[in-house]
Amino acid sequence: MSSADLRESTLVAARTVVVKLGTQLLAGDDDTLDHAYLRDIAKQVRGLRASGRVVTLVVSGAIGEGCRSLALPSRPRDVASLQAAAAIGQPRLMRHLHDAFSRYGQKVAQLLLTRGDFDDRTRFLNIRNCVMQLHAAGCVPVINENDTVAVDEIEALRVGENDILAAMICNALRADALVLLTVVNGLHDDQRQRIDRVDSIDDVMAYVQTHRTTLGKGGMLTKLEAARLATAAGEVTVIAHGRERNVLKRLFAGEQIGTVFAPVPRKLDSWRRWIGMTRRPAGSIHIDGGAAEALQRKGKSLLAIGIVSVQGKFRRGEVVRACDPDGHEIGRGLSNYSDEELAMIKGRRSSQFAKILGRPGHAEVIHRDNFVLLPAAS
Repeated sequence: MSSADLRESTLVAARTVVVKLGTQLLAGDDDTLDHAYLRDIAKQVRGLRASGRVVTLVVSGAIGEGCRSLALPSRPRDVASLQAAAAIGQPRLMRHLHDAFSRYGQKVAQLLLTRGDFDDRTRFLNIRNCVMQLHAAGCVPVINENDTVAVDEIEALRVGENDILAAMICNALRADALVLLTVVNGLHDDQRQRIDRVDSIDDVMAYVQTHRTTLGKGGMLTKLEAARLATAAGEVTVIAHGRERNVLKRLFAGEQIGTVFAPVPRKLDSWRRWIGMTRRPAGSIHIDGGAAEALQRKGKSLLAIGIVSVQGKFRRGEVVRACDPDGHEIGRGLSNYSDEELAMIKGRRSSQFAKILGRPGHAEVIHRDNFVLLPAAS
């Protein structure tokens, strides 16, 4: 399939869309918020919605807007200043978005999320239900990480980057397309030429330059990781320059702008997306070659007899990594046993579990219905 065919079959056909706007993209030449650009984005979103598409926005810039309000020359490093900048900037940013979108008869709604909202299954589903209800009410949901509490030192609460947040929202909604708008026209190769299409993210990681702006948090690396999350679940991703004229209209008309990332052929259902692409693993299970073969090639469940060692502290029902004899992660799944129980039954047959544990146990450590094979291992 050519790049043009890929774009035609995915982007042109897409009905549900997640669009991420970066911090630097929202700033004008003088580093103040570019209100004309916000109005242009609002107009483009109205066009997508008029074509029958459902649009969710992930917008960075609360800390950046707070820094401008406080006349700070660059992004702060200490926790308190980051929280203060976010607290000041978020309502200002939403006010500007409200003004820009209301100009075109559109309502906007704000959702501020943390990592814990995705780790918890019930809250994960609540996010999806809320966003879908907002769409039904004719609103454009605007999502941002809650930087007033989710700062670097509070790791348990943190998503990490709004690129990753956008991919997680895409997976939560099972959206058809993820568009990451930035200040470059896609991924470039070592000759500084735009790469039109990417089929394997691992093959292009060498081209990434770890450059970050003064007010933003992300870079091309996080965009590739976001693309990995979305495409692994079966959804197309595009990285494009947000200042291209009518960029959204042209992308969803199939024009070859930006870099398009091909999705895996099989879409994951919501349950598997949460297990494999959303919930953070609590530990790792290292398995032998026979068990790896059973998981990767035969679609079998993981049995205790194939387990070599266990790392981390986790309870029954938590997500864990399955690692092959070389230590490479091949998939993730829900463990039927805690780490302490696995330490006792690893390498044993299920007929021995009751005697070892003092209670009946599941024959499978990870049932195949609760296991997601990672694309690189497929």
